Amino acid sequence: MSYQADNAIIMAAGTSSRFAPLSYEVPKALVEVRGEILIERQIRQILDAGIPEVIVVTGYKGEELLYLRKKFGVRIVENRDYLARNNNGSLHAAREYIRNSYICSSDNYFSVNPFEKQVEGAYYAAVYAEGHTEEWCMEEDENGYISGVTIGGENAWYMLGHTFWDEAFSRQFFRILDGIYDLPETKGLLWESIFSAHLHELKMRMRRYPPSTIFEFDTLDELRAFDDSYVTNTRSRILRSVAGQLGCRESDIRRVEAYKETDNAAAGFRFQVGQRTYEYCYQTKQWREM
Repeated sequence: MSYQADNAIIMAAGTSSRFAPLSYEVPKALVEVRGEILIERQIRQILDAGIPEVIVVTGYKGEELLYLRKKFGVRIVENRDYLARNNNGSLHAAREYIRNSYICSSDNYFSVNPFEKQVEGAYYAAVYAEGHTEEWCMEEDENGYISGVTIGGENAWYMLGHTFWDEAFSRQFFRILDGIYDLPETKGLLWESIFSAHLHELKMRMRRYPPSTIFEFDTLDELRAFDDSYVTNTRSRILRSVAGQLGCRESDIRRVEAYKETDNAAAGFRFQVGQRTYEYCYQTKQWREM
């Protein structure tokens, strides 16, 4: 059965803490990649496919995304619980719009437009990992429906990119979510975790994509590997300042990795310059050699 896509929901509420320090300064959705703003490129692709409505769910630094209403005519929905909940909170905030809908993350880069107006049922985009991967790997049954999801695997198809929900899937998902939404343990769950726990009720197929079609950048180093302009110009005031204080170039700052500690210690990031490792504390705005 074919479904006509009513709209696309773009989730852009999270803090993207792993993308430090760029995410301290700008929402990840607004990062420029190969000359285009991530979320703007995705909105254009959705509209170019003839999908009439785009809903952007905001939270962290949400005011910086409001210009999208005027520029593209999108609808903005605020997720006020973005700090307390994982992405199930963003879907809950936008639930009145979710029918035959694409569900997207604002930080994906599609080298080829994956969106289409007519869709053959619910699916999750999948790419193939040769060898070991720590991504969410999928198995399918004899009818082509996703029958198992595991974190990590070998030579497997894994979740990456957008997904499409048909109206029946949407109704069933929110029936399940409503039953567990107020439980404390639900707050930290990705919607994919809820889906994975109810595969017998939530019927969805894999949709395979070739290599170099869908990209996601969790760290600055991953972004640099895709867009080498970030090697010499990180677009980060923080890293520019650190480079100045250390007397090095931005290109000398490597292996940038976010960290989060308990016991009231602030989040920050670690990085290397040459053979030395440093730590930057976001709260104090200070760095130190480790």
